[in-house]
Amino acid sequence: MLKPLFIFHNILIASILFFSFSSATAAEKAEKTPIVITSQTLTAESNNKTAVFEGAVVATKEDLTIHSDKMTVFYDSSESKIRKIYAVGNVKVHKNERVIFSDEATYMEDEKKIIFTGNPRAVEGENVVSGTQITLYLEDERAYVEGSRVILQDQKGPK
Repeated sequence: MLKPLFIFHNILIASILFFSFSSATAAEKAEKTPIVITSQTLTAESNNKTAVFEGAVVATKEDLTIHSDKMTVFYDSSESKIRKIYAVGNVKVHKNERVIFSDEATYMEDEKKIIFTGNPRAVEGENVVSGTQITLYLEDERAYVEGSRVILQDQKGPK
């Protein structure tokens, strides 16, 4: 038989994951869209304030989608918000027409950024940017690449 406190914590975790990728003002909260995470399994750990999703994990919010083998969500239950998301294994992040691949990615809520490590490469059309680490700043829609290598395809064609 499930304990009422255990059920309450699982509902609280689901609510946090459903309603929060970032904190917002009252006006922004009204327009806030949920994050939806699907996976084969979910292990919620109330004491550690984590939720571990495993197996074909897909997290979607607006125009941002994260795929991985395993995703750990760190949350703050007192503020009902996600603090950090760590994705590992076959990480693929889609945002509009851009895709970033890596072995690992860490989303940091306070800084509104995602840090990609482990052979990261960003692809847009036929253009590819790779490096030792790629940091994507979500609010500014800019990236910082360490140890960069860029392959740009000529889009004009023959003259």
